[in-house]
This record gives sequence, C-alpha cells and structure tokens, in this order.
Amino acid sequence: MSQTTDSFGSVSDKPNGTDVAGAAVPAPEVIQALARVVAALPGGGEARSGQVEMALAVASAILEGRHLIVQAGTGTGKSLGYLVPAVLSGSKIVVATATKALQDQLASKDLPFLQTHLRAPFEFAVLKGRSNYLCRQRAREVAGGGDTLSFDGVDASDMGAGLSAQVLRLLQWATESETGDRSELDFEPSAKAWAQVSVNAMECPGAIRCPSGDACFAEAARERAEQADVVVVNTHLYGAHLASGGHVLPDHDVVVFDEAHELEDVASSSLGLELGSGRFRALARNARSLLAKDESPLADELEAMGDRWEVALEPWRNRRLPSGLDDDLMDTLALAADRAARLNAAVRKSDGDEARKNRAVQAGGHLAGDIAFLAQLPASYVAWVEGPVHAPVFKCSPVEVGPLLSEKLWGEVTAVLTSATIPPLLADRVGIEAADVTVLDVGSPFDYPQHGLLYCALGLPDPRNPGYEAAMHDELEALIRAAGGRTLALFTSWRAMTAAAEAISPRVPWRVLTQSDLPKPALIKAFTEDESSCLFATMGFWQGVDVPGRSLSLVTIDRIPFPRPDEPLMQARRERAGPAAFRIIDLPRAATLLAQGTGRLIRSCDDRGVVAVLDPRLGKAGYRWDLVRALPPMKRTRDRADVEAFLAPLHA
Repeated sequence: MSQTTDSFGSVSDKPNGTDVAGAAVPAPEVIQALARVVAALPGGGEARSGQVEMALAVASAILEGRHLIVQAGTGTGKSLGYLVPAVLSGSKIVVATATKALQDQLASKDLPFLQTHLRAPFEFAVLKGRSNYLCRQRAREVAGGGDTLSFDGVDASDMGAGLSAQVLRLLQWATESETGDRSELDFEPSAKAWAQVSVNAMECPGAIRCPSGDACFAEAARERAEQADVVVVNTHLYGAHLASGGHVLPDHDVVVFDEAHELEDVASSSLGLELGSGRFRALARNARSLLAKDESPLADELEAMGDRWEVALEPWRNRRLPSGLDDDLMDTLALAADRAARLNAAVRKSDGDEARKNRAVQAGGHLAGDIAFLAQLPASYVAWVEGPVHAPVFKCSPVEVGPLLSEKLWGEVTAVLTSATIPPLLADRVGIEAADVTVLDVGSPFDYPQHGLLYCALGLPDPRNPGYEAAMHDELEALIRAAGGRTLALFTSWRAMTAAAEAISPRVPWRVLTQSDLPKPALIKAFTEDESSCLFATMGFWQGVDVPGRSLSLVTIDRIPFPRPDEPLMQARRERAGPAAFRIIDLPRAATLLAQGTGRLIRSCDDRGVVAVLDPRLGKAGYRWDLVRALPPMKRTRDRADVEAFLAPLHA
C-alpha cells in the first residue's frame, strides 16, 4: 500500500479510554461462572480477556455500590460480561436498552441461555410501557355485548369497515393471548384500531379502580417484573420511571444502561413534556358521553381549545421559543387550565360509566398538571414547536439532564453504563460525580489493524460546496464497484440517501435497497441474504445493524454527522457551553455517531472490510484527531487504490 496507518498524520494507536481507578476486587466465582457459560456457547471457546475484565469490574461495582462506566468494543460479549456478575450478586437488576433489537436479544437469547448454563437459578421478565398491552376493560367496552362495536372517541368518518375488521381481530386475539403484548400480534394494526383497545399511562386509573383490574395484562406484566430477579426495559421507560418519582418500575438495587451513549438524549426526552391539540380533543370526546346534557358545552369548549392551541403555536412552528412563554401562549394556557378544571369537575360528579369516568379523570388530571407545569416552565428547560401545519406540538426538555439525574437516580441505585462507544465526558454530562464512578475501557478482541481499513476521500470537495454531491456519487460508485456491491451506505439525511440511490442504482449491476423499501428487520434480512446487494440508509441504521460475513465488506458514510445547527435543544446547550461549545457539544456527539456507524463493519473475528468516510474534513480539519481517536484502530489511507487492493482478495 502506498499510504496506511500514518497517512493522516502522526497519532498514537493506543485505544482511547480511561484507566481503571483502582484494581477490581478478585472474584474467582465470577471468572469460573463466566468461563463455564462461554464454553457452553455454540462453538465453545474461552472468555475473552476484555469480557473477564468487564465482569470483574461489574462485580466490584455492585459489591462496593460504586457506579461503573465501561466501554466494551464490538465482539467483547458485553451482555454476558454484565449479566453473569449481576445475577450472581443476588441483587435486583434492571437492564435498560436503547434499541428493541438488544431488548429482544436479551429476552430471547442471552437470559434463557444463562438460565440453562449459569447454575444459579434466577427469573427474568420484560416490562414495557402500558400502551404496549391490550386493555381488557377497553376491549370489553368496545365489544359492548351487542352486535355493534362501540368505538370511543372516534369520528363517524373514521368508523369504516377496515377499522371494524381490525378491532374484531384484536378482540379475538385478546381471548387467546397470554400476555396481551402488541409485539406478539401476527399483523400490524392501525394506530386508530390499537387505540380502541389500549390505554396509556395518563389514562389508566390503576387496577384497583378498574373493573377489569384483576385480569389486566399490564398489571400481570408488572407483577412478573416484581417477582423477577432481572427486569429488561427500554431506556425510555426507565426515564418515565424517573419522571414519575419512581412509580413505574419495581424497586431495584442495580441498573445497567446498555447502549449508554444514548442515555443523555433519552433522559432529556423522558424528563421533558409534549402538548399537542390532540390531548384536548381526546379528553373532550371521551368525557362527552359522561356529562349531563346541560354540561355538554364543557366538552365542546375544551375540544375548541385544540384549535386555539394550534393557532397559538403556529408562529413558533419549527422554532425555539424564548425563555418564558409569550403573552399569547400564556393566555391560551390560562384559558385551557380553566376549561380543563371545569370539565374535570363535571366528570368527577357525573353518573356515567365508572370505568370510563375513572379514565377521563386520570387523563384530565395529567392534562391539568402539564398545563400548570408549562405555565411556570423552569428556566432550565428549552421549549420549541415542531410538526406539520395541521398538528403542531409544543415540546420542552431540560437543557442539562445531569442535575435531574443526580437528584433522582445516582444516589438511589448502583449503575453500570456500557456501550461499544462511550462519549467523552459522559459521567459529567449525566451528573455522576467523578469520585463516585470507575471508568474502564476493555477494548475489543477484533484485529482491527489487520482486518479493517479506514479511508478518507480527501480529494472530494467540502460537503458544503455545491459540487460535492455529484463528486460524492462518483466516488461512491467507484467504491461499490471495488467491493462488488456488499455495501452499507450511511447518510446523515433522508434527502441525501434518496439522491444517492437514484444516482447510483442505474450505474451499478447490483441491487440497491433503500430504507424506504421495507421495514427494518425485513430490509436487513434481504440485504444479508442477497450477498452482493447494497443498502442505503439514514441515522436509524447507524447502530443496531449486525450483518457479519461477506454480505457487508464496505461501509460508507457521506459526511461527519454533526448535529443540526438549528436543533433547539442543541442550540441551548451550545449557549450554555459558550465559546467552547463546538468541542464540548458538537464534536463529541459527532465522534460518537461516527464510531457507531463505523462499528457496523466488523461484527465477527473473521470479518474484513473498509470504512470509507466521504468527507474530506476527516483528513484536513484541525479537530480530525478527536474523531479518528474515537474509531477502532484500523489502518488508514487517503488513496482509493489502497481500498481497491484491500477489497480485491475478499471477493476473488
């Protein structure tokens, strides 16, 4: 090769990470158990050094009640690295994942496997948000008992045969299902159909106040979680648990945040608030049948608040609001609070169906509470409006989640935060004191210097240059030809993905799939099975995609994934960071996303291939080493001939 490891300049190849703050407590039983479990895996083998190091660190963290942040590169086997010591500790464990793929892996593979091979009896459960389970009470109300379905809160124009047919299928499924979990359906119901047989946390009055509470699917799932030793949830549900003051999940001793690089953003979303016009209209429609005839105007008035709220939001649509809401929004909230209070009072004293009444009271109480919060929005929150003209939504989130997590979480449980890519300064950003956490990087067992090549297309124009797109398409075509197809092309925007697919498809002999063609699981399956195909995708595919083997030999990234300059939450964080905002906010986020995208390439010890970054700033900009150091230690080149030479033997 003409240029390899040092072609971007001189930089240490030592893996990026922080050393352990003190040796882990020896735990022979953990090592023995891990060795036994790994030996029982298909193909057998021995526990890898990084996996053992991680397991010992987790055992020590749980024993000492000290938080742990551990970067475990692809191939480490981090799930077993934390599950084995966590289960052996005898603690009550919650594992929070950021993606459904990992949640499914834990529930369908890793935990059942451990139950068989760990020789330490334990039970596990998966717990989801309440709206993921069919509500037996809603199902009974919809079925009615007569020959006609009774739909709740649906306009006459929506009550077609298609909706009725779907609801009938859901009602039949409810009589057969043991869990009521929507993910177990053999068809995908429309949102309107599912809404007829489900409730969210803001509507449900609880099992005690519900006629069907003793047969509730969601309560049964909660009971299983109460009894289990390990509970698997998604990170959003854990955020809802924190926002509720700790009332969503069972009490637990340890929480593991897998895919912890997403914790800050998920926590910010979960601890925030949304208010759209649909909240007013849904409550009004559901309450109308409960009211006395002379009080029905109260429902009309609250429903009209939906229109008024949309009018008040329109000037701010796709914009960030100033600190402190303007007069029109404040006046609208004051009127909404008054109308919601009068409707709630009328519902409470009504003689309507008790189950419907309790749901309306619960929803009305949540709406009133949210309105009151927005009317006195803390200065620590940023607010903005997004959505289409016909359905704008007011959103707000805390600018910094560290203080809230410090108050609600870190003093309550022992936390293990792990990911293949830990963002710089994660502990500080999520509010963990340096004295309370051990930070560890156990590396990866993969031979990146021999199996991977990082290519920067230094000859391309700057991505902000008008000529960039056409030149990038030419470069992408040449790379795909060198790989014989077998390419995952990642893009930072839907527009860029679509334009590239339209340009490349007629120019190459291989199938080009795009994110719009199929649902994600089916799309990955098609890409994997058609070995020479290419897959063009956006940000949802930068993580959670696992395609080992010959089907994926080239990952391309169109540009460095810096956050949008107009994103309201990022704007507010930049303002707080001051002159150092780029290095504190934008650069670490871009480095983490770039590492996540790069991580799609090598998924097993036998994988080989190229990561091509089609953004010359990776090889020219003064900040380039902050990005390169976040990536696996692959050889590096700026010469496309090196890429062609590297790829040729893989598909000879």
